[in-house]
Amino acid sequence: MHDIIVVGGGPAGLTAAIYGLRAGKSVLVIEKAGFGGQIAFSPKVENIPGFGVIAGAEFADKLAEQTLNLGADVELECVTGVEKTENGFVITTEEGSSFEGKTVILANGVKHRMLGLEGEEDLVGHGISFCAVCDGAFYTGQHAAMIGGGNSALQEALLLSEVCSKVTVVQNLPTFTGEQKLADALLAKDNVEVLFSTVVSEYITENGELVGLKLHSDATGADSEVRVDGAFLAVGLQPENENFAHLVGLNQYGYYDVDEFCAAKTPGVYVAGDCRSKFIRQVTTAAGDGAVAAMGACRWLDAQ
Repeated sequence: MHDIIVVGGGPAGLTAAIYGLRAGKSVLVIEKAGFGGQIAFSPKVENIPGFGVIAGAEFADKLAEQTLNLGADVELECVTGVEKTENGFVITTEEGSSFEGKTVILANGVKHRMLGLEGEEDLVGHGISFCAVCDGAFYTGQHAAMIGGGNSALQEALLLSEVCSKVTVVQNLPTFTGEQKLADALLAKDNVEVLFSTVVSEYITENGELVGLKLHSDATGADSEVRVDGAFLAVGLQPENENFAHLVGLNQYGYYDVDEFCAAKTPGVYVAGDCRSKFIRQVTTAAGDGAVAAMGACRWLDAQ
């Protein structure tokens, strides 16, 4: 039985593992895909303190290497359930395994909602991005598209408008759904074009890279194409927390309903990263959550 089982190998989960290991606890990290989470999709990252520029995949590798060097156990499996027992918790996986831990840190992250178009997954990191703060500078002086019309899309489009020669915003509704102040600021930009009641029907690619979008206007029924150097998707985030709701509780959007202490309603369970209700979802805030959750778990263990 491990002292701490961390579900998720992104920045939050790996930071939690590092803090737990440095506190002398035995730690198991269970990750369903690859270490790093969403950050691994960013070709370059420039907003991590201490790193001027680093590839997201390289940063993920460094986190994983540090965690392993400290002695973490790792399993590459998909966790499907966590149940409270008399002595702690039993974690079960899609692959049929089960693991026992005294405490659990849920750092299972979120996934970006996508449009569901053919070849979309393969274009992530090859013209499709999700974070203008992370990747916007790479399109300096170029033409970028922003797909979406909520607050996140408007904020991201405003950031892109400061560096891109042109920003085309594609919104499937006849109006923006974000704050009017943001909408007004965006519409006042000379280098921003907004296409309302328009959807992306297909990605245009060359040699595996995104070079344009095929569009369909719901208002006129017309089809068109626009050449772009990159496209940012801001059509929402999708938490996958339902399997663990009995331990934590979810808010109306499906995120774990916990505060800055990262403690769940179930003693011994903690939450870290983008999967919890929070104001900002960035790699730095995920790491901060991981540290808080791990220290909480360590204090809980020491008190038993």
